[in-house]
Amino acid sequence: EYIGQEKAKGNLAVFIAAAKKRGESLDHVLLHGPPGLGKTTLAGIIAQEMGVNIRITSGPAIEKAGDLAALLTNLSEGDILFVDEIHRFNRSQQDALLHAVEDRLVVLVGATTENPFFEVNSALISRSRIVELHSLADDEIAELVGRAVADDRGLAGCYALEDEATSAIV
Repeated sequence: EYIGQEKAKGNLAVFIAAAKKRGESLDHVLLHGPPGLGKTTLAGIIAQEMGVNIRITSGPAIEKAGDLAALLTNLSEGDILFVDEIHRFNRSQQDALLHAVEDRLVVLVGATTENPFFEVNSALISRSRIVELHSLADDEIAELVGRAVADDRGLAGCYALEDEATSAIV
């Protein structure tokens, strides 16, 4: 159901299939592209496809080294740690994360709106697959809006709930 990003979805499908065939966890992934394209949603889909848990955080939410350690402690091997705005991690935070990445204690899926080659340290980049996302085309946006209006999980569901509430009052 993820609309657009056909090249990225194709690449991720290959990465996931290869990991499953090897019987190993997924390679680390860095998603980059403009805001609002569904990088967090894509990370959730990856976790679902791999059958693992996902822990979601963001660069600004991790202030101390202990915050990162607490996150890592609560994950099992192969679980996904999704770090939104990974470019907001300072170099020492990225270095602290590197240990867990190198030892494959977790699978890192990072997201950034910045060019990762400038904002993420080279050690993390060298251990990750880079997946670039692009702005949606007009027809993809139209499909997305159409689904949001028609689907019970979108706006159609809001109106259905409103109609039920109105009926209950009357």
